[in-house]
Amino acid sequence: MSEETSVSPETQPAASEAATPQKRNLRKTRVGLVISNKMAKTAVVEITTRVPHPKFRKIVKQSTKFYAHDEEGKAQVGDLVRIMETRPLSKLKRWRLVEVLKH
Repeated sequence: MSEETSVSPETQPAASEAATPQKRNLRKTRVGLVISNKMAKTAVVEITTRVPHPKFRKIVKQSTKFYAHDEEGKAQVGDLVRIMETRPLSKLKRWRLVEVLKH
């Protein structure tokens, strides 16, 4: 009872299908002000948004700090920078510096 099982070429995935890269999701970008660069390869970027208060409808400012990876140390305190979402790099760093918009 020895039966040979062979896989036909129709059932195998084509090499071109396996080699095609998956489409990458869009990543969030933010523009903010550098408030600290005292850590090695890290800049703290503050993003300020203006949103209406849920009950009173007055426009209020909300600020959020993001820790961004700055490999070359280009960002200085007071710079306007663009950051982009990335994989977790450390406990707090989930963003990376894309460009310095204004010194």
